[in-house]
Amino acid sequence: MDDGQATAVLGALAQETRLQILRFLVGRGSKGASAGEIGAAVGAASSRASFHLSSLSQAGLVSSERKSRCVIYRAELDALGAVLKHLVQDCCRGDGRLVSACAGGQVPPRRTFSFLGD
Repeated sequence: MDDGQATAVLGALAQETRLQILRFLVGRGSKGASAGEIGAAVGAASSRASFHLSSLSQAGLVSSERKSRCVIYRAELDALGAVLKHLVQDCCRGDGRLVSACAGGQVPPRRTFSFLGD
């Protein structure tokens, strides 16, 4: 992923309802959900959910599949992983404190050392 692609993906997520939709779909895994289910989960009408799903689809974060009369939407976890990887690929530069932060753990406190005579 390059910076342009990452910008498009992050731009799609720079809206609260779209972020909520993606988080909901990530939680649903391969099962996915219809626009109506998604709308109910995030407090939006299904037409509004469809509008936001279109933006997420254009960014490559959501895919859809027609099942009889219903469209099922799923999070594209590979695309989400790619943007996360892009964000942290140069992370830390060998700084152990930052490695912990990138890994989701707490940053350990800085250690100070006292030498005899200080």
